[in-house]
This record gives sequence, structure tokens and C-alpha cells, in this order.
Amino acid sequence: MKEYERKQLLERVGREAATVGASIPDEVELAGEAFPLREFVFEMKRVDGVPAERREEVADAKRNLRRARRERVDRLEDAELDYAEGERLAEEVIGIDRALHALESLGSSTDVAGEMDRQETADQKRWYSFLKKALGRDADSPRGR
Repeated sequence: MKEYERKQLLERVGREAATVGASIPDEVELAGEAFPLREFVFEMKRVDGVPAERREEVADAKRNLRRARRERVDRLEDAELDYAEGERLAEEVIGIDRALHALESLGSSTDVAGEMDRQETADQKRWYSFLKKALGRDADSPRGR
């Protein structure tokens, strides 16, 4: 692989939006063993939140995926590869990133409506505070007494 091709692949795996439209690999090799990644991620996404008895398993999977990702990026950076092998490694890294994003979002089932209400309330408090100060009606202000 030529050096500019290597740089292009590394830039692609480092891109923030690289996982958009990417698919999670069916299997990846983790610590020398085949791991059914897609099945694992979809199984965890089906349940609401991660059950307490599976939290350690999810944490281990994330740790192993981060390690596998780092190993693949290191190999992409340093190993003598042909372009096809580099392309395959880049696709694996992007797929692992997609799986990691999915696993990271498991515990954060955000209540969007509730979050919007909290933000709106905070905005209103800031606005009222600003108006009080601007109109001189702040209790701490000498003009407001």
C-alpha cells in the first residue's frame, strides 16, 4: 500500500461521521476468538437498559472492542499491507466504532420531552433573572429596594 493510501484510510477511520451508514460486523475476532458482535449489540438494544446481571458483560465487551479497535488501527498505521487488506481493516474499525456507539448509548435512554422541558425552564429562569436586573428590580440591586 502506498503511503498516501494509508493516510487516506487512517483519515477515514478517524473521521467523526465515519460510522454514519456503516453496518456492525456480524463477527469480529476478540482475543483470538470469534465474537458475534451484531447479535450481541442487537440483543442488548432490545432490552430497556442493560440488566444488572449483564452490565459486567457489556463493560467487558466494550473494553475488548476498544482494544481490538486500537490493534487494528495500529496495524493499519504500521504493518506492511496491500490496499485491499487496509480497506478491510478500515471497514472493521468503522464497524467496531458503530458497535461501540450503540453500546455506549444503552444506558442513556434519554427522555427527550423531559429534557426539553428542563431546558425551557432553565431558559425562562435565566430570562427572568436578566429582565429583573435590566429593569432594576433585582432584590440585590440598590434600585430594586
